[in-house]
Amino acid sequence: MEERFVYSGTKKLRCGYTTGSCAAAAAKAAAETLLTGRSVTSADILAPKGVLLSLPVSRCELSGGSALCSVIKDSGDDPDVTNGMEICAEVSFTDEGVEILGGSGVGTVTKPGLDQPVGNAAINSVPRKMITQAVGDIAELYDYHGGFRIVISVPGGEDTAQKTFNPRIGIEGGISIIGTTGIVEPMSDRAVVETIRTEASVRREEGRKVLVLTLGNYSEKHIFDNAPGLAEQCVMCSNFIGDAIDIGISLGFDDILVYGHIGKMVKLGSGIMNTHSSYADGRMETLIACGAIAGADTAVLRSLADCVTTDAALDILYENGCAEAVMNVLTERIHHYLQARAKGQARTGAVIFSFQHELLLKTAYADDIIRKATEG
Repeated sequence: MEERFVYSGTKKLRCGYTTGSCAAAAAKAAAETLLTGRSVTSADILAPKGVLLSLPVSRCELSGGSALCSVIKDSGDDPDVTNGMEICAEVSFTDEGVEILGGSGVGTVTKPGLDQPVGNAAINSVPRKMITQAVGDIAELYDYHGGFRIVISVPGGEDTAQKTFNPRIGIEGGISIIGTTGIVEPMSDRAVVETIRTEASVRREEGRKVLVLTLGNYSEKHIFDNAPGLAEQCVMCSNFIGDAIDIGISLGFDDILVYGHIGKMVKLGSGIMNTHSSYADGRMETLIACGAIAGADTAVLRSLADCVTTDAALDILYENGCAEAVMNVLTERIHHYLQARAKGQARTGAVIFSFQHELLLKTAYADDIIRKATEG
């Protein structure tokens, strides 16, 4: 396959291909082997992005009435846990049509709201179309007018799935066969946002009235210890707070709660909706602005500029007796910017905490949203 690259900052990163592309290529190779009796060493497929991919075939076996071929997943420079996994397709003849099933290592959908209905193998609709097209091309090439039964399997998929979001969104027993473009772009923000959308869709289908967004493991630990009624309905949005709010609105949530450590949540006080440091920092600048509004001494504000962490800044504010006033301003600003992002289409709330200072802040609507989430 001709290599493709993208740039992330100044780094040139190699693209890879999705599990969906691997499955389609493996199925095409297996169908050709079944129809010709010959081993196949590579398979060409057209990715949905319009790029022709030529993927090497790792394994090719013909046994009785079926053929099995596999492709090794190559994620390029993307840190994907499925990189290097063997994606297998076993193809046999049927009277008509194309039946696509999940075998060992491919997960099963157990909750509504995902791409596939409950009970189906977690082989998403775009890969299913790719697989159907790939074996259809082979059938046309060799003038075959019958059907195919295709079983996709992934050795080791069940163990690898434990390192993914699958267990928490209701996919059990293996990984998902996914991909909307056929190509993996390293460090893709879009992939993370689509994961948030998938998990939020599951919560919506469960009948949840509130979208509860957490920023990471700290948030989930704090919820588990202090608000266990929210623990089973969280959606981790990482740094993508603004995108997650947009997703919640698009899915019809009337109330959205953001729950996170002050180290990231402080950035919301300046309207920064992606809290990754590569987009913006602004933590100390935000606290300095809040301190100025709260009437803190100039010397205190200057000392905040030298702090490396938000907790270190809180130390100074507490030592100088102005933490409460500054935190009140910060909470009001976070409320303002969250509501501005929602544009009146949803009610938003936030819970902000610090383990080190036993700090717990809540914006104006937070308590009412929490009540709605835990009572429903």
